[in-house]
Amino acid sequence: MTNEVIILNQKQIEQKITRIAYQLWEDNLEEKELVIAGIVDYGYILAERIKNKLEEISGIKITLMKIVMDKTTTFLQANTDIAVEECAEKVVILVDDVVNRGRTMAYGIGIFLDIPVKKLRTVALVDRSHRVFPVSPDYTGMELSTVIKEHVDVVISNQPDTEDVVYLR
Repeated sequence: MTNEVIILNQKQIEQKITRIAYQLWEDNLEEKELVIAGIVDYGYILAERIKNKLEEISGIKITLMKIVMDKTTTFLQANTDIAVEECAEKVVILVDDVVNRGRTMAYGIGIFLDIPVKKLRTVALVDRSHRVFPVSPDYTGMELSTVIKEHVDVVISNQPDTEDVVYLR
């Protein structure tokens, strides 16, 4: 049996999402439109929640993009639900649940390298700081010092009867 410790509960996750939304709004006060791109699975759910909160507080038009990538491959292979070219000359916010070594976030950034984005920012709910790739989120819900063998497990859902939680195992 593994030990698990709750590091963020439902209310704390909601507070982190609200804070990140306000920070994004502050960073983009002059913008009329943002693209929020979430990495499937939990990064996309987090992106949806940030989008909803930003729309509630700001009035900025927000396009939500879903990024599906093979996180086990050694080369960038990703699919999006809207054409990447539609992000040209716009602010793009890339969202993932946990940044550990930085590889998934680096791959996510790679999707936008061939188009002229106005600005690219990154968001993570939890930043573990075990960098292999030189990628750090611009906005973080929580920075957490862990040993490499520990695992951060984010459980968030859009189902109304499911409790959101982040565990350290």
